[in-house]
Amino acid sequence: MEQRIGTITILIMEKESAKIVNSLLSDYSDIILARQGLPIPTKNIFIISLIIEATTEQINALTGKIGRLKNVEVKSVLTKFRGSNG
Repeated sequence: MEQRIGTITILIMEKESAKIVNSLLSDYSDIILARQGLPIPTKNIFIISLIIEATTEQINALTGKIGRLKNVEVKSVLTKFRGSNG
């Protein structure tokens, strides 16, 4: 399958949702190349940035699950690069 490289940015506005997001990210750890987290406790906001390499199906599955969570926003940007798995 064709792989894409891109970024996913997650904005979490509730601490309980952060636990669920982290659990989902663990489930998809094989597609995550890099991860950076930035808590902003004074505003009760948590931001996670991911660099990912995966098929569009995998990316859509992850962002779809995250996007359905309460008080969580997610956006992805994919490069035009297309590589093969392997």
